[in-house]
Amino acid sequence: MQAGETRLAIDCGTSSTKALLVWPDGTSTPLSFDGVPYLSSAVYVSNDGEVWTGQQARQAGVAAPSRLIPSPRRPVDDDVTVDGTAVNALDMAAAPLRRAAAEAERVARASVRDVRLVVPAGWGPKRRTWLRQVAHRAGLPQPRLVEAPVAVAEHLLAIGVQLPVGAFIVVCDIGGAAEVTVLRRGPSGFEVLATLAEPAAGGVAVDQRLVGALLGDVNVAGGDAGSGLMMESVRAAKEALGVHPAVTVPLPDRPPVIANSAMLEDAARFVLQRVAQLTQEAVAAAELTVGDLAGLYCVGGSAYLPHLDKAIAEQTGITPVIPFEPGLAAVRGAADAGAAVPGSFGAVEVPVPPVRRAVAIAVPGFASLALIWQCLMTAERNNVLTVHYWVDLNWGEFTMAAVFALLACLAAGTVLGSLIAARSPTPGTRTEGGRVSTGILAAVSLGAAIAGLYAVVSSQFFSQPLDRFLSWALWPIMPIVVLAVAMAIVAARQWRAPHGGWSALLAAPTGSIVTAALGMLLVQYSLTAYRWPDTALLIDVAGRLGGLLIGVGVVMALVQPLMFRLVLSAPLVVISAAIVGPRSTGILGVIYALAVAVWWAARLWSRVIRPAQPAPGEARVLATGVMPPDGGG
Repeated sequence: MQAGETRLAIDCGTSSTKALLVWPDGTSTPLSFDGVPYLSSAVYVSNDGEVWTGQQARQAGVAAPSRLIPSPRRPVDDDVTVDGTAVNALDMAAAPLRRAAAEAERVARASVRDVRLVVPAGWGPKRRTWLRQVAHRAGLPQPRLVEAPVAVAEHLLAIGVQLPVGAFIVVCDIGGAAEVTVLRRGPSGFEVLATLAEPAAGGVAVDQRLVGALLGDVNVAGGDAGSGLMMESVRAAKEALGVHPAVTVPLPDRPPVIANSAMLEDAARFVLQRVAQLTQEAVAAAELTVGDLAGLYCVGGSAYLPHLDKAIAEQTGITPVIPFEPGLAAVRGAADAGAAVPGSFGAVEVPVPPVRRAVAIAVPGFASLALIWQCLMTAERNNVLTVHYWVDLNWGEFTMAAVFALLACLAAGTVLGSLIAARSPTPGTRTEGGRVSTGILAAVSLGAAIAGLYAVVSSQFFSQPLDRFLSWALWPIMPIVVLAVAMAIVAARQWRAPHGGWSALLAAPTGSIVTAALGMLLVQYSLTAYRWPDTALLIDVAGRLGGLLIGVGVVMALVQPLMFRLVLSAPLVVISAAIVGPRSTGILGVIYALAVAVWWAARLWSRVIRPAQPAPGEARVLATGVMPPDGGG
């Protein structure tokens, strides 16, 4: 599409056709037909083979119902015969599109060259080619075909729904028929993972059952031309029952009858159960579980069927969301999809890490330097006048310095990866997850190298064997390294991107780092300070306080809720304060390293692998509005 050009999107569904005109400034206008915001997909074939649409078709169908075709959207290669009149199948299917194009040209006061057509995700190449032929027969320029669930997903993004790259969603399109699709947002847009369609599980099936209930004949067939006008009346009554408890339904050649909400609920029960089953089967076909989903959205003209949300929630365990004007979701998404450059994909928006993320790098970095400096400067050499002398080193402080060095590198890797992805997005290649994955792996290597460097420098500084220094520097951080590599794999696969971005997810708790580092500094001070009679008590208190702070730092890394922290702190801080001594510092350092590893494991599990899902209940609606007509496909 050229800049400043008007575009037209059409969703020709089983029951109704909806069209949307988008102006060059981005505003849109739904097209109206005969005073209503949709065009019935039913067509009427006159005696001379001319195909009529809309109100003209409905009025003509009163006198000759056998010439009324309720749904012409069925690919047929040859001509068909309607009540003895031969008519080209393409002409019959093209009539609603031709009417929509004419209305768009009238409103725009010019021909529209950029046309998008909504197509079911389950349609293969043959049906899509047939639809292009129909569009050509209708006088439309070469259209761009947009899959209905992909269009809905694009519409959700446009109205502000947070769907990060790697997220999985389910779109239940319940119009005249039902189509349930599982999608994944990839770096280049949405891709269909699985789709299941059921013609007998949509609004048409509900209309048929409601007609059968009103006429006392449960075997009324939707394809029966004589029942086409009845279906129109019942469809209008069904929409009215969403507001009123009972309505009068006029029927051709029959006295009017009363329809109530209970009749609608009974007619819709089978459809609701089948849609719920399709949803569960589609998720299983995509080899996913409900816990993998970022959301489930119901669209289409029949999305407001009573108790639809309850049926899906009971079957799947996830509450569906109904966007505003669900009947127009697909056509709105198709109108906006790829609006900037046809046939290309826009850059994925990546949140820029805020400035405060630098704190996650600076705090553990300075803590690591402070600890390793104190550890080396306060170490005590024993029996130095002999060849076999030894060094009393605070191995817990040494270990914590290695842990903080690794955390500083990991924070830097994730922040820089997110920042590069945000500043230089490259559509269709590596997005935030891929760049963050590279950043994590590089940070793991750098952090382990710094820990090893601490060991080498310390060994040379004291002229002692290297193996013990390497053991205290590298082994305690191995669980963190393993979990960081697992995070990198998840980020690289784009399996699920966390809300707020990777830099927010992997920012280690600075409060825990500050508290634990201060505690270890106090412990080492109490073990190495010169003791005088008037300062001995103060030095001992400083050591116990240091042990207490290390316990608090461990608790802050293990749990987040304040109540849990208070409960867990009571025994842990007492134990850590009680065991402070020259031989226990290594234990305290290793405990803190394990606590950090547990923190990483918890983030990986609760934020990425198994994020919390809302409990089943009332369907959440993104916005409220008037219930739209039963519609498309």
